[in-house]
Amino acid sequence: MQNNESNLPEGELEQNNLQPETDIKTETTGITDEKSGMDPIQLMEQKLNESNDKYLRLYSDFDNFRKRTLKEKAEIIKTASEDVFKSILPVLDDFERALKASESLSDAAPIKEGMSLIFHKLRNNTQQKGLLAFESIGEPFNPDTMEAITHVPATDENAKGKVVDEVEKGYKLGDKVIRFAKVVVAQ
Repeated sequence: MQNNESNLPEGELEQNNLQPETDIKTETTGITDEKSGMDPIQLMEQKLNESNDKYLRLYSDFDNFRKRTLKEKAEIIKTASEDVFKSILPVLDDFERALKASESLSDAAPIKEGMSLIFHKLRNNTQQKGLLAFESIGEPFNPDTMEAITHVPATDENAKGKVVDEVEKGYKLGDKVIRFAKVVVAQ
């Protein structure tokens, strides 16, 4: 058997010789990317590293966002009642002044008048903040806003199932019931 290369003329032999193997192949796969000249595995590893870096940055940003919002939420909860307390402080001051003034008075009429003024001031302050008392006497019993503490016999047919007495007023803050009315219901 004769070598095929020896049958070719000398000029063709030089033209058919390929460049050394290391020029076309890399050490890992033997294939190169035409655009970057890099091995596809190296290219994929580079893209993976970039993706991991982006993921870690995004995860870190999200974690920081979560921690910041939790801290802000805790701060809001902590100071949410500040506005309400600021509106009640003048009422407390009025009560203190009324107590000091009542020590030297023998007549109860000015004390009653002062207490009435303080009550109205407090009620107005809480109403401005959205706290509203709701009426229940004479209304049909509603378990969504009322709590029946006892039942009494009805005096007539129209009174059955209706509230005849209110032990504690019910209050709403906006549309949400924050204290159920404690009522007596006729049966």
